[in-house]
Amino acid sequence: MTTAEERIDALELAFGSLDDPGNPLGAAALLAADAAGTVLPEAEKVLDDFGLNAEFVPADVGGRLERMDLLGRLLRPVFRRDASLGFGYGLNCFFAAAPVWTAGDDAQRRLAARLLLNGRRLAVARHEVAHGNDFVRDEFTARTVPNGLVVDGSKSAVANASRATGLVVFARTEGSARGRSHTVLLIDRDELPPGTVENLARRTTTGMRSAEFGGLRITDCLVPRSAVLGEVGDGYELSLRSSLLIRGLIPSIVLAGADTALRTVARFAGRSRADGRSSLDVRHVRDVLTGGFLDLLVIDCLALVATRALHLLPRQMSAYAAAAAYLAPKLVAESMDEMSSVLGEETFAQDGAYAMFQKQRRDLPVTSLGHAGSAGRQVSILPQLPYFARHAWFADPEPPPDLFRPDRELPPLDLSQPVLLGDGDPLAATLVACTDQLEAAELQYGDGAGAGLGGPALRFLARVLTGELAELRKAFENVAEGDREALSSPQSFGLVDRYTLVLAAAACLGVWREQRSAPAGRADAFLAAPAWVTAVLYRLVARLGLPLPDRPVASQRLVFEEVVARLHDHRSYDLYASPLA
Repeated sequence: MTTAEERIDALELAFGSLDDPGNPLGAAALLAADAAGTVLPEAEKVLDDFGLNAEFVPADVGGRLERMDLLGRLLRPVFRRDASLGFGYGLNCFFAAAPVWTAGDDAQRRLAARLLLNGRRLAVARHEVAHGNDFVRDEFTARTVPNGLVVDGSKSAVANASRATGLVVFARTEGSARGRSHTVLLIDRDELPPGTVENLARRTTTGMRSAEFGGLRITDCLVPRSAVLGEVGDGYELSLRSSLLIRGLIPSIVLAGADTALRTVARFAGRSRADGRSSLDVRHVRDVLTGGFLDLLVIDCLALVATRALHLLPRQMSAYAAAAAYLAPKLVAESMDEMSSVLGEETFAQDGAYAMFQKQRRDLPVTSLGHAGSAGRQVSILPQLPYFARHAWFADPEPPPDLFRPDRELPPLDLSQPVLLGDGDPLAATLVACTDQLEAAELQYGDGAGAGLGGPALRFLARVLTGELAELRKAFENVAEGDREALSSPQSFGLVDRYTLVLAAAACLGVWREQRSAPAGRADAFLAAPAWVTAVLYRLVARLGLPLPDRPVASQRLVFEEVVARLHDHRSYDLYASPLA
């Protein structure tokens, strides 16, 4: 049986080089399919042969899903090339199946597994949310009758609507109490009477043009009571619980597209001019490329923590998953804006050597929106912060070291364990502990590098970030839990943004510290050195508008050299430096 690492490499090789003009799955072919609004059949065949759907099915019902961090990495070879393919072929199936894996009974789990393992698709029709978009303004209703429920209604845009055999439908349940207004149904279209489900016209999108967002109309459709996931009225809670499973994957798919964008810009900047020089000789260009890579490292540290916390910290992970899903698209969008200044007019190229940049930039908002978008992710964090301020920050113990170690095995995924509101914040404790360790090293070694713990800049940055956590504690410790007025203020939303940046710093410090202390031969030399984490923290502190030390020029130079080396060596711009086809 192949390992997940072997499957990741095999999938990358199966697609071949993105830059090879002769590759039928290369950039030219993907861009042409994107312009035509179609998915390459050859690309879908690669995923058929690979059995990608099995990655979305838990092992206890016959699939290959055992670790959420590895699922995120398995998606990267696909999303580096085409978000439409990655989302339309498989990831949307996982989003649809998440409520089944979370709350389905044995029969429902077996049905969803059978459909996916047989190469069929699942689609999800969600309910309207306050921070949603035009795609969720219409809905389905379900009324209870003696022999089941009768479903009616329509949705104008459901991913994979016409291609899906299984439908996961969030339907308004008539007469239900507030907070229990929706019920989730798992429906097998093959088991329905003809004519009860009608495919409506496809909607066009600016991004992910090749993904199908089509309409569905369901008319007077009787479904058995056994179709209900959980209980009647569980829809809202089930949506939130499912998001705990989904959000940790958002950083990986965003990162994968940004990896291609950064590689495209780095290749453009490295072109030699007639005088033998290149744009890489310009400090602004070097800074943009360095900053783009640092952002991807931040995102991957968050991705690692969010997915591994599902296994290791199920009672604390909800804030981490929301923070990762909120911050990753934001950082990438800002980074892509900076990179467009380097590309110039090539930013808008529809074909040619650099056109993948504009495709990835267009796909990003659709890829990362999710169910409730960024505001919904902030809203899910906010109610937890007063509790953290009073009981967790500067009091909680650190998380287990395995949270930051992708090479370590994880306990089995138990979806009954994650909770919506965390009872602690051990990741923030990592920031405090690392700051204390850096301070202790200064006392022991002075400013020398004998301890391998970086220099005064890293200590200064860690202190500033720990001070920011203390300021957050002051801001929230007197806010009563459930004080909706205080928690819904613009100031509170701004503080959530700052909290996510503090968590990002903690995740990066945790990854660096564990790499530094890893056994000989197990550590990555680049990640174990202090240069990248110093440069990352400098960038995060600058985003927070807090006091900065002198610019860590040497650290940033080493990070830039890594950008160029990975470009030439065809390795990924993430924590793993994986070989690319």
